Amino acid sequence: MNITMKIHTIGFTEKNAETFFGLLKQSGAKRLVDVRLNNVSQLAGFAKKNDLAFFVKNICDMEYIHAPELAPTKEMLGDYKKGGGDWATYEKQFLELMGARKVEKLIPRDLLDDGCMLCSEHLPHQCHRRLVAEYLGRHWGPIEVRHLT
Repeated sequence: MNITMKIHTIGFTEKNAETFFGLLKQSGAKRLVDVRLNNVSQLAGFAKKNDLAFFVKNICDMEYIHAPELAPTKEMLGDYKKGGGDWATYEKQFLELMGARKVEKLIPRDLLDDGCMLCSEHLPHQCHRRLVAEYLGRHWGPIEVRHLT
């Protein structure tokens, strides 16, 4: 199996700024691709959109890109997070959304190749960034995915 591209993923919760930016810098990724629906929440601390764009450029020499096409809908996220939704249902709905949006055609491969997808979840197990990487791997061919934790 030939790996055609490499994608990193990271979540910002449960990490202080030193750990977060250290992991990003060590990854060698060229850009941080924010796949959060809401990237301006006061709860995001150092990971708010404008602050994060500044930090990744100046600390990690990376560009920052927001790709809301790779985020769940507000309703879907609300049902899962606030409504006590079940992960299996959320995963199915999210993958259907990625298919309906045809993200494999919408998102340029070079945006994610050697990039790092950012979301809020600390670990990728129950996070949509992992689902995006797996979905794209099924459509684009083999992808090496490295979750920074």
